[in-house]
Amino acid sequence: MGTASHTVRAEPRGNAPVPLSVLDLAVVGTGHTAGDALRTTVALARATEQRGYQRYWVAEHHSMPGIASSSPAVVLAHLAAHTERIRLGSGGVMLPNHAPLVVAEQFGTLEALAPGRVDLGLGRAPGTDGATAAALRRTDRLDEGADDFPRQLAELTRLLDDDLPAGHPLAGVHAVPGPVQGRAAGGVQSAARPPLWLLGSSGFSARLAGTLGLPFSFAHHFSAANTLPALDLYRSSFRPSAVLDKPYAMIGVSALAADDKAEARRQVMTGVLSMIRLRTGRPGLVPSPEEAAAHEFSPMEREFADGWLANVVHGTPDEVRAGLDALVGRTGADELMVTTTVHGPTARLRSYQLIADAYDMPAAPDAAAPVGRAA
Repeated sequence: MGTASHTVRAEPRGNAPVPLSVLDLAVVGTGHTAGDALRTTVALARATEQRGYQRYWVAEHHSMPGIASSSPAVVLAHLAAHTERIRLGSGGVMLPNHAPLVVAEQFGTLEALAPGRVDLGLGRAPGTDGATAAALRRTDRLDEGADDFPRQLAELTRLLDDDLPAGHPLAGVHAVPGPVQGRAAGGVQSAARPPLWLLGSSGFSARLAGTLGLPFSFAHHFSAANTLPALDLYRSSFRPSAVLDKPYAMIGVSALAADDKAEARRQVMTGVLSMIRLRTGRPGLVPSPEEAAAHEFSPMEREFADGWLANVVHGTPDEVRAGLDALVGRTGADELMVTTTVHGPTARLRSYQLIADAYDMPAAPDAAAPVGRAA
């Protein structure tokens, strides 16, 4: 693998203990369209770029009305045209849903559009329900797809590096854009290709990432109980590679900062109610704060809400800073990827700015430039 560690490792900005990044699901709230959500994604990417966030990743989910990021490569291409410095990536592409060649060519194209600032984060879950996964893969053998992940990953890696060996079933196949163009007559080799990250919410990808010497991103925001065991497994399994000489672990964390604690609670309850509906087979648009406040939670729903909120860092900027600092202290994470699932764009944009302010993250010189219209 030809990826240098400098494309993975980063320095924190301001007083942040580690680099801060963004995970975006292009949330669609009631009263808004997918177009509104994607315009907010552009505005948020530009705003967080100005404040020194390291990465902006979008997640692949399917058949969920409240999420507009079903096609990460398409969204990332649009973001590449509206940003200049922030790293752009997938958090993640669900590899079993796609042929490795398709992923290699999509992200080779993104690398050509935004040289040196594209990340390819990969997961092995479907990012949806079983029926939708079967429709995506044109097969009902879903367990085979997940179990086949290491082979798919190896194939994708070789396609990205254009080094399929003689005798391989795909020998002679080339991902384009890609390194083969540099070997063609008159061709010029691209300076880089997207670094691979493995994503996970359990131990499987943690061990695989460690064994391969790849960076690892853990979904603490929805699998908090597994965070420490997975990180321990990643670190104990780690073998140095051409990519990394030592482990690099990023964790996703749900967080929302507001000007006062009550407003933060009011906003995060929209995401909580949305998750309850998803977990009970009723996915929909993210409800408004008013709808969430009026909802009568059953005892089971209240128990779920309390458990979920225990792992959402929310409150005033100082409270959020303290919560994020504590999380880094408990986990030893090398980077935090903040995700904020609430109804409307204003609260999300405000939260990322308040978190940056809490850590004295300096604004870029052109921070006063417009960040686009948020719907």
